[in-house]
Amino acid sequence: MSDPIIQSKVKALRWLRRVHRWMGIPLIVFFLVIGITSILLAWKKKGELLPPTLKTKVDQGQWISPDEMVRISELEMEKIGESIEVDRIDIRPDKGVAKVTFKTHFTEVQLDGLSGEVLSIETRHSDWIEKVHDGSIIDFYFWENENAKLTYSTLTALGLILMSLSGFYLWYYPKVVRNLKIKIKNNRL
Repeated sequence: MSDPIIQSKVKALRWLRRVHRWMGIPLIVFFLVIGITSILLAWKKKGELLPPTLKTKVDQGQWISPDEMVRISELEMEKIGESIEVDRIDIRPDKGVAKVTFKTHFTEVQLDGLSGEVLSIETRHSDWIEKVHDGSIIDFYFWENENAKLTYSTLTALGLILMSLSGFYLWYYPKVVRNLKIKIKNNRL
C-alpha cells in the first residue's frame, strides 16, 4: 500500500508533465523564432546583415543640413520606386557619414556628410530580423499600433517563464518523491 502523500505528489507530477508538454508544443515555434533571430542579431555586423558603415573624409568642414540629407535620400528612393517617408537619420561624425532610413521599407541611404554624395543604398536586413524577433513585423505590415508586438512579447515571455518553472519542478520533484519513498521505507524497517 502506497503512502497517500507520495500518491498525491506523483499525481501532481503527472498533471504538470502533461501541462508542460501541451504548453511546450505551440510555444516551441515562438521560442525557435526568438532563438534564431537572437543569433542573427548578435552576429549582424559579422554576418553582414547590416550594411557596413562606409568612411569618407572626416573633416571639420560644414556638413550639409539634415533637410538636405532627407531631400537627397528621397530623390534616390523615387528613382527606385520606394516610399520616401524618412524614419531617422543616423549621423556618424567620426566616419563623416549619415545614414537615412525609411518608415515603410528596410532601405538605408548612406551619404557623405560634407558633400551629400550618395555612398551606398542597401537593405538593412537586421531591421526586419529585429521586427520578426519582437513580433512587430505583424504591426509593420498590417497595423499602425504595437498591439501585435505587445501581445506576442507578453505571451512568449509568460510562456518561457511558465516552461522554466514547470521544467525545474519536473526535474526537482522526482528527487523529492524518491527521497520520501526512501524515508518511508526506512521508517517501516
